[in-house]
Amino acid sequence: MDRQGENRKASRRAFIKAGLSALAAPYVVPRTILGATAPSNRINLALIGAGNQSRVDLPSVLRFADVQVLAICDVNRGSDGYARPEHFLGREPVRDLVNKHYAEETRSGKYRGCEAYADFRDVLAREDIDAVMVILPDHWHALVTVLACQAGKDVYCQKPMSLTVHDGQQMIQAVRKHERILQVGSQYRSNPVVRRVAELVRNGRIGQVQRAVAIVNDSGPGPGPGWKAMPVPDGFDYDLWLGPAPEAPYHLDRCLYRFRFHLDYSGGQVTNTGHHSNDIVQWVLGLDGSEPVEFEDLGSVWPPAGHLYTTAMKTAFRARHANGIELICQTQDPGFGARFEGTDGWIQYSGNKIQASSDAILNSPIGDEELRLPVSDNHYRNWLDCVKSREEPIEPVEVGHSTANICHCGNIAMRLKRKLRWNPDTETFVDDAEADQMLRRPYREPWAKLALPTT
Repeated sequence: MDRQGENRKASRRAFIKAGLSALAAPYVVPRTILGATAPSNRINLALIGAGNQSRVDLPSVLRFADVQVLAICDVNRGSDGYARPEHFLGREPVRDLVNKHYAEETRSGKYRGCEAYADFRDVLAREDIDAVMVILPDHWHALVTVLACQAGKDVYCQKPMSLTVHDGQQMIQAVRKHERILQVGSQYRSNPVVRRVAELVRNGRIGQVQRAVAIVNDSGPGPGPGWKAMPVPDGFDYDLWLGPAPEAPYHLDRCLYRFRFHLDYSGGQVTNTGHHSNDIVQWVLGLDGSEPVEFEDLGSVWPPAGHLYTTAMKTAFRARHANGIELICQTQDPGFGARFEGTDGWIQYSGNKIQASSDAILNSPIGDEELRLPVSDNHYRNWLDCVKSREEPIEPVEVGHSTANICHCGNIAMRLKRKLRWNPDTETFVDDAEADQMLRRPYREPWAKLALPTT
């Protein structure tokens, strides 16, 4: 192990020793600290972002005895207003959930070892934190990930990996320069049903693939013309929430769960469920790390003028890979999924089930001599194991980048309403300066001082 790694371990051991003394009265250290998993083998984790997705990500890591959640960070102290009215989230309620979980494992029933933070930089400054989960709106993914890598933290970054093509490029550079482990939260890579589809297609059960369809959910137009700014709620640092994004008046439907319907912070359903469905397509077709060479709009529908939301309500774009395979990304019934059409039949994934053009395809066994894909049945466990082994996770940074780029380029083609040619090697559009300008976003002050470099 290098000297930096030894120093981090020494710092962590010192923190644990100090923490045990502090917790001895009146708190009893839970078995996850003093049980079968030794402190030196435990991953000290922080969640940066305590919103809607934390309801899934947090319980998924709390179940592991070799993980200790030490910090929760969010600009919102605590409120409702997320995906559902009953969801009361933010740094303090989520911190309390963590402490309650660990308290239930102690004899005294008390534990306060998890701290709440408003500013992610305070979390990254803690030497005892080994890894962070970035569960923030998309416009924060790149900056927090790059700074986390610089601070020596491994990263689980929720999808879509980036807000722009440029941001993704900088994330790759940071991960590789600082030798960090990054897993993108495209959990269908760890779904055995999707793996079954991929093995059937890659072993030729539908013949030569001609067309793939990535199915995306739709969304509404949001508050209409005449919407008015709202007062910023108490306990919500709206300026820090905006961060590098342009200044804009506060509205509940701009933040929390519905940030994804604003182009300043996300790419709509294209980068939400569309990141998942396009990632399934990439994996099933064996196209990881590659990108299409052509994109065009197929009649996407956007919010009427004056509405608060700015992302597509109905997705519809076509892409073409260099090998001739056509990709259609569109909103359609029955909702999220992916379909593959070949010379000998078709196969479709939706509702965590497989449909096919024949029972012969659907029930076909995969022979011992045929292609088998890497097995990951738990996306979080795969990442944590790779944090320990330093091996690549099932969705590493370059793979998440190529999938995100399909979404970004599709959005740009839909916005410009014209066919675009894409050079995957240079990651620029061919002879289209206007489209190229959409590959990155300027940062707002004072975050421009931390803006990611152009090279």
